[in-house]
Amino acid sequence: MLEQFSSWLTYSVLGLSQGTQLASAAEFFIYDSIKIILLLAVIVFLAALLRTFITREKVQSILGKKKEGAGNLMAAILGIPIPFCSCSAVPLFIGFIDAGVPLGITFSFLVASPLINEVAIGLLLATFGWQIALLYILCGLAIATIAGIIIGRLNLEGELEKLPNQSCACACACKKKQSQKPKKPTWASRINSSISESKSITLGVLPYVLVAIAIGSLMHSYIPNDFLSQIAGKNNLFAVPIAVLIGIPLYSNAAGVLPIIGVLVSKGVPMGTALAFMMSVIGLSFPEMVILRKVLKPKLIAIFAFILFISFAIVGYLFNFLLG
Repeated sequence: MLEQFSSWLTYSVLGLSQGTQLASAAEFFIYDSIKIILLLAVIVFLAALLRTFITREKVQSILGKKKEGAGNLMAAILGIPIPFCSCSAVPLFIGFIDAGVPLGITFSFLVASPLINEVAIGLLLATFGWQIALLYILCGLAIATIAGIIIGRLNLEGELEKLPNQSCACACACKKKQSQKPKKPTWASRINSSISESKSITLGVLPYVLVAIAIGSLMHSYIPNDFLSQIAGKNNLFAVPIAVLIGIPLYSNAAGVLPIIGVLVSKGVPMGTALAFMMSVIGLSFPEMVILRKVLKPKLIAIFAFILFISFAIVGYLFNFLLG
């Protein structure tokens, strides 16, 4: 039905000629925009509903009592529904350390939260299907868990800067503390707040999604199929680490990069190479490292970045191997 609507809008309403590159780009843009936005709104609603049962205070309390291994995995899982962005990295980090959460477990959360959030999951489902989305989630959890365990065992607590008092860097970083214990919300209030949050987040990322889909549409229709495959295809052994390196200086969220990843894959770039690039952009960006410098000394940042670089490269090669 969606394909028929996209075709009708492209050729009957817009009056574009069939077989032209412009018509192909327009049809691709209409179809992907509607599909991705609808699925994204549903996924964000479900994540928002889950968040009504999980507060950051509960997360800090739970993780502070967990030991290595189980605690790292739990932190990675809890990182999925808890919102995180670069501007909230410092307040979150300080809050976890102040609550007694071990350093390695804190890092497991900080890796998983931007890497496996509801926007990324929703866009992966829309672009590649549930199998790729599930494999990505499992790999993301493994990266976050193992990276946290490694950092925890290196005894790097001395590489923390003197932690300042918590402060809100942006609206998404924290909420005002209430003086009284809040009442338990009803299901109606949970659903209403989840609808409101889904609307807010979806509309917030909408410009990035549309721009990314527009770029992807042009790439889909105007770039020859074998052009990108020659540069980053299976025959280039170093394509995966190069893709990770290219992603580090870039700064975007999943909404801004994933629609383009779908086109790269359709043009012959291996799935693992494309996803390694995406992981680097949203999980190992240079701006995030600059912000974390407020609480981490250079040595710890370098170790953290190196572990993620190796992890993303391994996942890229693994995807390429498993998916042929």
